[in-house]
Amino acid sequence: MKNVNGHEIIQMFEQFSPKGYAMEGDKVGLQVGRLNGKVDRVMIALDVLDEVIDEAIEKNVQLIIAHHPIIYRPLQKLTTDTLPGKLFEKLLKHDISVYAAHTNLDVAKGGVNDLLAGALGLKNAEVLVPTYETNLKKLVVFVPVENEKEVRDALGKAGAGAIGNYSHCSFSTNGSGRFLPGENTNPFIGEQGKLETVDEVRLETIVPEALLKKAVTAMIKAHPYEEVAYDVYPVDNQGEVLGLGRIGEVEEMTLELFAEKVKSALDVDRVRVVGELNSKVKKVAVLGGDGNKYWSQAKYKGADVYVTGDIYYHTAHDAMMQGLNMIDPGHNVEKIMKKGLADILTEKSVQAGYNVVFIPSEVDTNPFKYL
Repeated sequence: MKNVNGHEIIQMFEQFSPKGYAMEGDKVGLQVGRLNGKVDRVMIALDVLDEVIDEAIEKNVQLIIAHHPIIYRPLQKLTTDTLPGKLFEKLLKHDISVYAAHTNLDVAKGGVNDLLAGALGLKNAEVLVPTYETNLKKLVVFVPVENEKEVRDALGKAGAGAIGNYSHCSFSTNGSGRFLPGENTNPFIGEQGKLETVDEVRLETIVPEALLKKAVTAMIKAHPYEEVAYDVYPVDNQGEVLGLGRIGEVEEMTLELFAEKVKSALDVDRVRVVGELNSKVKKVAVLGGDGNKYWSQAKYKGADVYVTGDIYYHTAHDAMMQGLNMIDPGHNVEKIMKKGLADILTEKSVQAGYNVVFIPSEVDTNPFKYL
């Protein structure tokens, strides 16, 4: 197993959930500490509170990946006798770094909203609120026949070649490559000043623009030549549409029964319900966190019920008058990302051969108690 630093962990994470997916103005990325130190224990948390930091210290964690940013609004001053300065002091004292993955993790395939949709059993789930369309590039590289597999595998591991639910997609054409090594070269094949003809493969694949730099870097690292011949082309293919929330279908039931299902599936003791309890529910929209401003999209797309947190009094009235049922299980149901993300990163880490453990935080950061 390979020992890694924080940069390598975050590069792996951002292949799954790039910062470019985040909503404009959102605070994502490294917020406290550094990424150049060795990391072998990573905690996945919903919030970074004092109790979560204590848990990280106890479990010898070097990096916390949190859904909610520890810094969201601009700081006017930083003092260590008040919050949030006291938290920063404790983190830095114990050399624990904090990386925030907020709306980019909401948007990502397999992220918060897909986890919620999966827990609720939504079938044929689609994006509720499109926010991002991946721009695609065609990457073409010329490689000796005997080195094709190594380069092709490196591209696939870097995220190139993803088409829908298929990965590692590519196309190869055999041909002849020609080159004349000049002075101060150290050719892998051939000699200085002598024209060479080599059996090569034209290897081409598709790459999301957000992953292009990573894919090219991996390709060059795997390629045997000191000067790699490759081309990047723009393509007009529509990229994958990503966004907030999901909408899909469940087996038809009453709103009351579905509310009970929400409680069980999302591990909450109570929910707030808007609508007639005996009304029928089949098409379901869900959006983690505060989704008040997106209720009209849920209605427009034909949802019978909209599951989201922090529902406002007047929003509930507006939705009710438009015939849209709502269920509020609380903002805290986003805690589903702790185990969900830990499982995803564990799988990716094993595939990469990284010596690192991902630990879901066990601290319940829900500030509300119900009497």
